[in-house]
Amino acid sequence: MSDYAKALGARLRAIRTQQGLSLHGVEEKSQGRWKAVVVGSYERGDRAVTVQRLSELADFYGVPVAELLPEGHAIASVAEPTPRLVIDLEQLSSVPAQQSAPLARYAATIQSQRGDYNGRILSIRQEDLRSLAVIYDASPSALTEQLIGWGVLNAEARRAVEV
Repeated sequence: MSDYAKALGARLRAIRTQQGLSLHGVEEKSQGRWKAVVVGSYERGDRAVTVQRLSELADFYGVPVAELLPEGHAIASVAEPTPRLVIDLEQLSSVPAQQSAPLARYAATIQSQRGDYNGRILSIRQEDLRSLAVIYDASPSALTEQLIGWGVLNAEARRAVEV
């Protein structure tokens, strides 16, 4: 087993445990898509994980793929990392329903798929923002400005749209 496989496994385990999930909890939450034995073998470094599976696992955990990569092994980037798109669900609840209903439904769907009901924040992907822009009949940048205006997105989200 390589040092990299051990380090990757340690990162996978750390992310899982930060989310309060056991290996069997991952299997249950994913409705069997992620078998406990497979995730455990990734974490021990006994089994190689493909880039595709690592990306899917990152989506399942709701984190960027780079968060799963061991420190010191990530590919260096010249550009700044894209800021996270985080919806403030508490602030969203204070926006009039006539304006916020599509976003609230979208957020509720993501929460249901992830089994994530912390109710405070929700990380979304750039693709989600593009989908929401279609729903709101706006450009991604116009929707971003609207969400920033509502206090639902941090102003740093502007950089995510520019990418």
